[in-house]
Amino acid sequence: MAEIEQAVRKADRIIIGIDPGTNVMGYGILGVYGKKPALIAMGVIELHKFEDHYMRLHRIYERVLMLVEQYLPDEMAIEAPFFGKNVQSMLKLGRAQGVAMAAALSRQVPITEYEPRKIKMAITGTGAASKEQVREMLRRILVIPDECMNPKLDATDALGAALCHFYESSRPGKTEKSCKSWKDFIAKNPGRVKKDGGA
Repeated sequence: MAEIEQAVRKADRIIIGIDPGTNVMGYGILGVYGKKPALIAMGVIELHKFEDHYMRLHRIYERVLMLVEQYLPDEMAIEAPFFGKNVQSMLKLGRAQGVAMAAALSRQVPITEYEPRKIKMAITGTGAASKEQVREMLRRILVIPDECMNPKLDATDALGAALCHFYESSRPGKTEKSCKSWKDFIAKNPGRVKKDGGA
């Protein structure tokens, strides 16, 4: 724990990556030292034991808030849900993402969303890469010992989001939309907000 605290203090920037999920949510903490990224921590938030969907959302909020308060990230990179055929699954995943975002925004942590293909492209060079290929490339790029690699792909997916954000924010030019508050998020994403037309 002392090593982690020291790594956090020495970092010029800290990026938290989140891979949203309602069964398992992955997270990855990346430290930036000068121009070099390095792993600080990664893991998963297990949600299987909560049968109630709303309790899972509550747990996501609590744990993400704890991670934000422990690692004091400067930015959050979160994987944007991709559109699937199962509407109910998409709804639940979107809620999980929103709750994680709310936890970060409550501590004024700016958020940037990345599509899964964008993350895969940044890490492996191809948007069609498998989760296993992303995991292996992260191990090589960040020089992570095998014993420190989390076996859950949700954790490495989250770390991939953080590293993708490091690459995107380190180069000049256009980056993905980042948001510092709900008002900012709504202003930058008008198409994602459903307006109530009234009775």
